[in-house]
Amino acid sequence: MPEPTHQSGGARSVPHLAARAEDAFHAFRERWGRRRGLVPRVIPFAGYGSAGWIRVLARVVLAKPGRPSGDRVQGARGWRSFTAIPLTHGDVTVVAGGVEHALTADRGGVVDARLSVDLPPGWNTIRIAAEGEEPIEAEVFVIDPAARFGIVSDVDDTVMVTALPRPFLAAWNTFVLNEHARRPVPGMPVLYERLTRQHPGTPVIYLSTGAWNVAPTLTRFLGRNLYPRGALLLTDWGPTHDRWFRSGQAHKRGSLRRLAEELPNVRWLLVGDDGQHDEELYAEFAREHPESVAAIAIRQLTPGEAVLAGGRSTAEERGTAAQWRYAPDGAGLSEQLGELGLLRR
Repeated sequence: MPEPTHQSGGARSVPHLAARAEDAFHAFRERWGRRRGLVPRVIPFAGYGSAGWIRVLARVVLAKPGRPSGDRVQGARGWRSFTAIPLTHGDVTVVAGGVEHALTADRGGVVDARLSVDLPPGWNTIRIAAEGEEPIEAEVFVIDPAARFGIVSDVDDTVMVTALPRPFLAAWNTFVLNEHARRPVPGMPVLYERLTRQHPGTPVIYLSTGAWNVAPTLTRFLGRNLYPRGALLLTDWGPTHDRWFRSGQAHKRGSLRRLAEELPNVRWLLVGDDGQHDEELYAEFAREHPESVAAIAIRQLTPGEAVLAGGRSTAEERGTAAQWRYAPDGAGLSEQLGELGLLRR
């Protein structure tokens, strides 16, 4: 019998008008897609876990028969992922550790479930199958219970130069350009590689307010620019059960708190930039969970990037619960983290 699963769900009240409208639109697109012969496909995302459990992340969409799962076609434009039809409440089967688990996607087609399973530390392969389709492989990083150090990294303007708040440039980056046209922040891949090499078994979590739709493109970007493999924690665009738009800050805040609860022995290096809300969110988390913070590294935007990002953060109360370090690039942060003993010279 499948193990009981934990999946987040909304309140049982009547959904918001916008949510009901979105659900109706998805239902129409699903009926239209099935009439065209589209079939369920799973887009797997890297998950994480520890002793006795894993967190499985994926998205279920409708696609043409025979099309590669996971949008793995090299050079695929970002806009293609936004035209995919999500399979609302689609059923999937996960096989992990020799045990089969039955899961159901949420209203946006996203699977986010915690499963009780014992897997060895390090990268593991599980199999996920949509209804009536062949299973595909997904990766899960199981954190050694002895691990005491991890990295949580923002994405936009921290590992990848995006200047997202500028509307036209954001649309161009998201819907038109592919990962080959995006630029890594100077020195950041080297910094992360040094950290993971000097701290074996380090979990890496890429935490962003970006939509799950861009996960395949983001994964290719990270791999192409030699960033260490890690789990992506993204969100879903559009209305929620009870509000018009999702809150990116709430997504990051909730994700950090969940990591502290799930992995209480890990002290995280929190990496972000000074262009939006990273300083404010990290300071709040450090005050609430000082035992879970090793240090906070903030990449300082250039004057031009700060203008495109809508200005710099106005956070003033950082508190003294964590060591804060600032630099404009990975090389500067590497030097300062060396002063804290997190990197050897």
